[in-house]
Amino acid sequence: MTEAIQNPPSIELLVIGASAGGVEAIGTLLEALPAEFAPAVAIVLHLPPKRNSLLPDIYSRRTSLRVKEVEDKEPILPGTVYVAAPDYHMLVEPSRMFSLSCDEAVHFSRPSIDVLFESAALAYRDRLLAVILTGASADGAVGLATVCHLGGQAWIQDPDEAQARTMPLAAIAHSGSDQVLSLQQMANRLSSLAKADGVTRPHL
Repeated sequence: MTEAIQNPPSIELLVIGASAGGVEAIGTLLEALPAEFAPAVAIVLHLPPKRNSLLPDIYSRRTSLRVKEVEDKEPILPGTVYVAAPDYHMLVEPSRMFSLSCDEAVHFSRPSIDVLFESAALAYRDRLLAVILTGASADGAVGLATVCHLGGQAWIQDPDEAQARTMPLAAIAHSGSDQVLSLQQMANRLSSLAKADGVTRPHL
């Protein structure tokens, strides 16, 4: 008697981390997301701490999804893009809302990619997709390993095409990612995998 084949769980949260070169790289991924893209999206991009972020305005022009700067104790809603606020860590609570923290910087950065990825992995487990893009620090490598350990998917930008190779290389060395992909491959997969009920794992 053969076992019934179970459909893989749908992705409910997409988390993206980047640093140097990340504004354009993230924009490329957001442009690929159709209006019916169901998962929420949370973005950490290393920015100067004492300036207001222009990212919500920049990214609102590159996606049909709603884009906003995250607020403390804000529920995570499907089909919404949340951008980390300058000088605050962005965490995902087990109740699936965001919280903001002024705890010490991680890898000299606040917001920290590791902090977002680790907290999101605990809350979403196998319904999480985490993406590391271009960057000049090792932030995100530990968090990506946590995502993999707890059953989530992990994609890393090919270091050979990244504007800054340090972050992708650190993530590859530390996490054992599911996929090392070009930016265009990531965009194509996100576009083709978008479903009304989430993003399903690709059959490779």
